[in-house]
Amino acid sequence: MASEDNDDKTVHIVLVNEEEQYSLWPKDNAIPNGWKQVKEGTRAECLQYVKEVWTDMRPLSLRKHMEQHAQKTQSESTS
Repeated sequence: MASEDNDDKTVHIVLVNEEEQYSLWPKDNAIPNGWKQVKEGTRAECLQYVKEVWTDMRPLSLRKHMEQHAQKTQSESTS
């Protein structure tokens, strides 16, 4: 319970990387290379933000690959 109380007082940030993967960090922590801050707030606010925007857990590169494969397959089946 004490850690939950502490989380309400700790300012958090939401980070996102090039693969559009999200991470929640205490604001006092240094932002690691390859990540950028997109939101600041309470832990609950940050978690709600991530829940709203991170609707597809697949990395961006995988989503792009799967999209290209689907387009290629579709064009081959219509030829």
